[in-house]
Amino acid sequence: MYKNRLKEIRESANLTQKSIADILNLSKSQYSNYETEYATMPIKYLSNLCDYFDVSLDFIFELSNQKTYDDSQNMIDKLKSGKRLKEFRKEYKITQRKLANILNTTFTTISSYECGINIINTNYLYAICKKYNISADYLLGKIDSPKYLNN
Repeated sequence: MYKNRLKEIRESANLTQKSIADILNLSKSQYSNYETEYATMPIKYLSNLCDYFDVSLDFIFELSNQKTYDDSQNMIDKLKSGKRLKEFRKEYKITQRKLANILNTTFTTISSYECGINIINTNYLYAICKKYNISADYLLGKIDSPKYLNN
């Protein structure tokens, strides 16, 4: 999902895993588990890492080779993200329950994302973006375009 790009950008900056862990306020072992995908990095840490290196989530997820977007926001907007997730779902005529089944979660979880209560889980975000070719940065409210990826 992201381990190749995380390692690539870390090494290109001549940083150690410990350095990145310190930047993200994590332990070295915790970051190491994320970089190797032994554990899934929460989206807030991925977003912070993208902001630090000025790269897009789409690039980190290998959904696009475009490293940055013009007018990218550093903060995830939970309300905008929820609204965009709901718009995406309605565009594809997918109910909350059906999306929950696709992602193997509950419709309550989907509802909490759409209401802006929680930020979408990294694995769910990646699954949606990969399957529907939609930008992770767009869904999280970090950019307004492009909505869909051309790769």
